[in-house]
Amino acid sequence: MTAMRVRQAIVAALADEMRADENVIFFGEDVAEAEGPFKTSEGILEEFGPVRVRDTPISEMGFTGAAVGAAMMGLKPVVEIMFIEFLGVALDQVVTEGAKMRYLSNGTLSVPMTIRASVGSGLGFGCQHSQTLEHWFASTPGLKVLMPSDAQSAYSLLRAAIQDPDPVIVLEPRILYAERGEVDTSKVTKIGKASMRATGSDITIVALGHMVNIAEAAIKAAGVSADLVDLQTIIPWDRETVLASVKKTGRLIVVEEAPQSGGWGSEIVATVTAQLFSSLKSAPFRITTPDVPVPFNGGLEARFAPTSDDVARQIKHALSQSGAPQPWWVAEGVAK
Repeated sequence: MTAMRVRQAIVAALADEMRADENVIFFGEDVAEAEGPFKTSEGILEEFGPVRVRDTPISEMGFTGAAVGAAMMGLKPVVEIMFIEFLGVALDQVVTEGAKMRYLSNGTLSVPMTIRASVGSGLGFGCQHSQTLEHWFASTPGLKVLMPSDAQSAYSLLRAAIQDPDPVIVLEPRILYAERGEVDTSKVTKIGKASMRATGSDITIVALGHMVNIAEAAIKAAGVSADLVDLQTIIPWDRETVLASVKKTGRLIVVEEAPQSGGWGSEIVATVTAQLFSSLKSAPFRITTPDVPVPFNGGLEARFAPTSDDVARQIKHALSQSGAPQPWWVAEGVAK
């Protein structure tokens, strides 16, 4: 295994797929000459040349639409979106065209397209560049949605995405780009399969992306025995692993870097409650961000997303009480 930063793992995955399949092409804003705004395409232009690696105009609708067309014609485009919010102007190409083409063509056409985008708060980019926005895609049949939590999952999930015959969106927490970890380039990850980051008997914690690391620190701080499920894939999510874990522990907390309203964790809590109601020892609940824009102020931004201290507090509550705790902004009197 090799130690890599998360951004280097992304480069390695892209390069390995481009070496393995000449149909893989790559384009986006500043990805060629500048090697990506977050250096997630370092060396790619030099190795694969300007035919397969291209800088685009600032027109997400244009180049995302081009990717849909290229994929329908047999190529495997990888598109980089600098910030997930920028994909808003190209949603029609993703959810109406790319995601529906297999269905509309009765299976005669597929769209093996991968869209990568940086997401998340914590680096002072402000409310228009710090969201995760996975809920934009979670209810769109025909799409798969992934989010890595470390260097290994960044490598393995991207390779799985590029190999998939249908559109896949890979949401990359940019706060993790500089984090380092061991990467086994032979490790294969299956889309739709969660990873068990820790095993225990007291409680099940389900998290995604950067929140996996927050939850891991919280479990240690709380001193509890917990299953920590790194979901990895939001759509389709790994029901089998989550249900088996909650059936064992009888308790569930979902940790999301997303607003309380409309979060992906609601689906997990609803499914667990419906299928395992008689096995539950306490009410399943979610730990989320408040329903407000991501603050630009550093102090406020640091308080915006779930912290390990807050998650640890709520883990202890779940082990001692049958009901769900109040969100921090209610408990601390910030909102009524």
